[in-house]
Amino acid sequence: MNYKTIERIKIVTGLSAMAIIVMAWLYPVFFLVVNANKTASQYAKGDKTEIIWGTSIIDNAITAWNKGIGDGVLNSLLYGFAGSALAVFFAFIAAYGIVRLKIKNGLIWFLIIYSGTVFPFQMYLLPLFEAYVAIGIYNTKIGLILVYVGLCIPFATFVLRGFFLTVPWEIQEAAKIEGASNFQILYKIMLPMAKAPLLLVFLIQFTWIWNDLLFGMVLSRSVGVRPITTVLTGMKDLYASMDGPTILTATVMASIPTLLIFLLLQKHFIRGLTLGSMNAGKG
Repeated sequence: MNYKTIERIKIVTGLSAMAIIVMAWLYPVFFLVVNANKTASQYAKGDKTEIIWGTSIIDNAITAWNKGIGDGVLNSLLYGFAGSALAVFFAFIAAYGIVRLKIKNGLIWFLIIYSGTVFPFQMYLLPLFEAYVAIGIYNTKIGLILVYVGLCIPFATFVLRGFFLTVPWEIQEAAKIEGASNFQILYKIMLPMAKAPLLLVFLIQFTWIWNDLLFGMVLSRSVGVRPITTVLTGMKDLYASMDGPTILTATVMASIPTLLIFLLLQKHFIRGLTLGSMNAGKG
């Protein structure tokens, strides 16, 4: 075989593998959407692959929203945006101080922060539950925001520390010569340069918070506080009053926000991943 033939085989093999992966991913999505766009009677007929044209999914969405999905979506949006934004902010400040300001025992401080990812999250549940009940923030939105911020900071610090290690010191030294303070360097130089990794970390942490079930289930009990995944899990208690298409529609609704955010931040997500892969060995 010549070089061109080998390259064609590689391309065909790669495209075939991609097509198989895409089909494997799209089939359950197709099944989900098709059945969400049915009435209860159509769904009960048994043919789950039959495509029904109509607007039943809109009626199902309204029903699901009124049954509590709306509260779950709004709560998770609050937790996702607030938890991720605050975690990224604190991690950005911490990583800047550890790397660029060369604070004393910076590596030790980083290891202490990152140690939050070493132990399984299940270890935190009982102490958190008891502490939340004792100080009166159990089953509150502020309580869930605080725990999400705390859990997201270690990974965010890890990523942003890697970014700061790759920024040439000449940039910071030149800014110092021009009379810039540490805060001005952080705000006017480092922040614009860190746009891609900041958005990458925000997207990853938002997705994790949105999909969290464990802490939402343990630290909350009312629909007005619980995140979307916990509300979806609790829908099993509503099966008597909710049909299959409505429940499937609720699942579709729960998937839309993270998909939209990923599409909006896709360019920065890819740039952030590229930056991370290029500099993985420098952390």
